[in-house]
Amino acid sequence: MMTFTALPTPIVRAFQDGQPDAYGATPERAISDGGGNPCRHCLRQVPKGEEMLILAYRPFPDLHPYAETGPIFLCADPCERGGGQALPDVLTTSPDYLIKGYCRNDRIVYGTGTIVEPSKMADRVKTIFDNPEISYIHVRSSRNNCYLARIEGPAKHPPA
Repeated sequence: MMTFTALPTPIVRAFQDGQPDAYGATPERAISDGGGNPCRHCLRQVPKGEEMLILAYRPFPDLHPYAETGPIFLCADPCERGGGQALPDVLTTSPDYLIKGYCRNDRIVYGTGTIVEPSKMADRVKTIFDNPEISYIHVRSSRNNCYLARIEGPAKHPPA
C-alpha cells in the first residue's frame, strides 16, 4: 500500500502568511495560467486566474548533501490538504515523473531513481519499497526536478 502525502498544512499556512522560504526570501506572488502550476498542498493545479505563491522549498528536516532545494507552487489562499492512496491530480498532467527512494536518514538510495509514467507508478513504487532500506519516496518533475509529493509505504519498522 502506498500513500501520497502533500506538504503539511502548518508549513503551507506559514508560507501563505508570508514566512520566508528556504532561502530566506518572501514567497513571490503570481497569477496562475491554469497549467503547469501544481500546488504541493492540495495536489491540484492552481486554477487559471488564481493567485499562487512561488518559493524555494527543501523537503528535508536538515541540511546535508542530499537535501535538494527547489522551486514549488502553492495556492496563495488556504486550500485543503490533498493526498491519500489514489494518484493525485498533479501526478496525471505530465507524461512521466521522476521518483526516487530515500532511507531513514534522508539520503537517496542509489539505484532507486527512475522516470515513470503515471499508469506505471504504482508498480514501480511497490518495487522500490521492496528494498528494506527505503523509508519514503519523492515524486519530482522529470523535466525540472521540482519536488511534487512524498509517497509513504508500508511500515517497515515496528513502533517504539
